[in-house]
Amino acid sequence: MRLALLLAGGGAACRRLLAAPCAMANPESAIEAGAPRALVRTARQLLCREVDQVLENAVGAGWRWLVPGDGEFPSLIEAIADPPLGLFVRGSLSSAPPVAVVGSRRATRYGLQVARMLGEELARAGVVVVSGMARGVDAAAHRGALDAGGPTWAIWGAGPDRVYPPEHGRLAEGIASGGALITEYPPGTSPRRHHFPERNRLIAGACQATVVVEAAARSGALSTARVAVEEGREVFSVPGPIFSDTSVGPNTLLRIGARPLQTPGDVLDFVLPGWRNSPAGKGDTAAREALLEYLPAGQGLTADEVAAAAGIGVGEALSRLLTLEVSGTVERGADGRYARVRGMTAAGS
Repeated sequence: MRLALLLAGGGAACRRLLAAPCAMANPESAIEAGAPRALVRTARQLLCREVDQVLENAVGAGWRWLVPGDGEFPSLIEAIADPPLGLFVRGSLSSAPPVAVVGSRRATRYGLQVARMLGEELARAGVVVVSGMARGVDAAAHRGALDAGGPTWAIWGAGPDRVYPPEHGRLAEGIASGGALITEYPPGTSPRRHHFPERNRLIAGACQATVVVEAAARSGALSTARVAVEEGREVFSVPGPIFSDTSVGPNTLLRIGARPLQTPGDVLDFVLPGWRNSPAGKGDTAAREALLEYLPAGQGLTADEVAAAAGIGVGEALSRLLTLEVSGTVERGADGRYARVRGMTAAGS
C-alpha cells in the first residue's frame, strides 16, 4: 500500500500522516481518515493493477523495496520527522555507523582531495560513507571509500532506473558492489529540482554526523546540514580559505556552532568513541606522524619525494600529507611542495 501511495503521487503530507504515532497501530485507517479521497482511490487501483509488476521489475534489476518496520530499513532514517514511504535499495546496507560527506558540485582541487581523503579514512576505520553521488565532493567521497575497500551509500534524487548524473554509471556499479544505492522515488522518475532537497533530508537522516567540505552560500550541502541540525545530528565543517566562494558555507557553519574538522579523527571520535586506542587508530596516527620524519624542517618536498623516502605509494603519501595539511601541521606551497609549518613537529590530534 505504501508503494501504491507513492505511485499515486503521495508526497510529504502523506508521509507525515503515516509517520504519526497514531498511524502505527492502523496505518490504513490513518490514510483513509487523513489523505485526499482521490489519492486513496488511485492508490487502491494501482495496488491491484501495477504494484506487483513494479516490484517484479525492480527485483529483476537487482533492487528491493523496503518500508519502515522492515528489519533492514535504516533505523536512523525511520526516526526522522519526514521518513519516506519506502526505499528502493540495491546492494548491502551495512550496520556500521554512517557519516555523510557532502559539498559543492563545483569543488576546488583542495575540496576534492579532502573529500576523497575523508571517504578513504572513514571507510578504512569502519564507517559507512554516505553521500548523493553528485559531481564534485560527493563523487570524491564515494571514490575514497571504494579505494579503501569500505562500504558507501549513494542516496539519489531519481528513480532506481535513472543514474544521475549519467556519467557516474561506473561509479554507481562500484557503490552497489561494496555498499548500497538508495532512492525513495519509483522507477521511471527523472531527476527534478525539488527532488534534491527531499533527497538531502535522507542523506542527513541516514547518518549520525554530516561533514560539509565545501559549499557556496546557497547550496544543497547547507540544506543537508540544516536538516542534520533539525534532526539533532552532529554537523562538522572543514574550514576553508576566506578568499574562496566555496568556503562561505563551511565557514558560516563554523561561526554558528558546527564542529571544526581538521582530521578524520575529529568525526571518528564522535561516531566511534575509543577508536584512537584501537590498533587501527594507533597505527593511523603513528603513520601520519612518522611521515614527518621525511619532511626535514625548512625544506619542501613533493609527494613523490616523500613517498620514495618513506617507502610507500604516492597515493598513500598524498592521503597522509593531506590529513597533515588539513590539521595545520604541514603546508603545501604554490609549487606543490610540502613543508612543515614552523614550530610544528608532530601531527595534531
